[in-house]
Amino acid sequence: MIVEPKSKGFICTTAHPTGCYKNVEEQIAYAKETAKSFAADKKRTWKKVLVIGASTGYGLASRIAAAFTCKADTIGVMYERPAAGKRTATAGWYNTAAFDKIANEAGLYSKSVNGDAFSDEIKKEVIGTIKRDWGKADLVIYSLAAPRRITPDGNSYTSVLKTVDEAFTTKSLNLNNNEVVTATLEPATEEEIEATVKVMGGEDWELWIDALKEADALEKDALTIAYSYIGPELTYPIYYSGTIGQAKKHVLETSRKINEKYADVKAYVSVNKAVVTQSSSAIPAVPLYLSIMYKVMKEQRLHEGCIEQMVRLFTEKIGAKEIPLDEEGRIRLDDREMKPEIQKAIMKIWDEVSTENVKELCDIEGYWDDFFRMFGFRMPGVDYGADVEV
Repeated sequence: MIVEPKSKGFICTTAHPTGCYKNVEEQIAYAKETAKSFAADKKRTWKKVLVIGASTGYGLASRIAAAFTCKADTIGVMYERPAAGKRTATAGWYNTAAFDKIANEAGLYSKSVNGDAFSDEIKKEVIGTIKRDWGKADLVIYSLAAPRRITPDGNSYTSVLKTVDEAFTTKSLNLNNNEVVTATLEPATEEEIEATVKVMGGEDWELWIDALKEADALEKDALTIAYSYIGPELTYPIYYSGTIGQAKKHVLETSRKINEKYADVKAYVSVNKAVVTQSSSAIPAVPLYLSIMYKVMKEQRLHEGCIEQMVRLFTEKIGAKEIPLDEEGRIRLDDREMKPEIQKAIMKIWDEVSTENVKELCDIEGYWDDFFRMFGFRMPGVDYGADVEV
């Protein structure tokens, strides 16, 4: 069938298998090129890497960086939908199929487990695979992003995107027509805050590490990393100080808890740069901020997508003999985004931007290119008029 992008707001309901393959292939090419200099440096490397939430965004890029920068064997956990009739599979399904194929052709071990990573069943399946095929893993990346979670006791929780304490009104970008509008987020209830922490906090990360340790499936001095974001002050009420921020603070607390619990496991939070993802596209103000940031950082030649950051994570951060950390003990991959001169330039545009000048002051096309590339569209060299097997 001929697959075209069908989107509504921040959701794209179709994915292109050839375009997704091309996207994965390009990221792998970048990681392989970087690997040449990385190998020459003889820095610390990783060989048995488990990525929880491995099918898109930072999780997919992490798996690619591990495999093609460090030549690591990888197991990826994802929760994706295959194609059915005229309905395409999800982008994450196609991404995972592409990664497995290319990795296996390169002689790298690659296995993917499709299911609910929050569940005990998937934890047991993954751990069984590690014990049977590897013995132990030496690196665990936790990059899970989900709107809903069913906990082991059977309770269901749904995360919300709200402020804490009081409502907040800010500029935002209407993704349906690229108009600059105002958006207001209402404060969350205590129950909503608790639910968001349950879904997006560190509890499940800790459960994974507990299960791996109990099964003796982690190497001595194994490393585990969860991803987070802080962002600029203009988004603090929505993100850093909002319900999502409460969950991310819990993730940081969890890293410290894991470190206290296990002397032979090192747990860190990596604060990453803002990028276009389905999750970030749903947050008011963030798409507008991203389109401004893209323009500023591209002009300064500092722009990075997921793969550039994850390769930098493996080479400059966890690949170093001593991992560089900030005063809170976090890895900072948002260091370029948060440069004072970058933020000053962003804020100047933020104050001036309107519907009339948004295309002039912002990188709207760059934003939409990244958005559609997540689903395999707008990839150079792909014939989107051709009939493809979905």
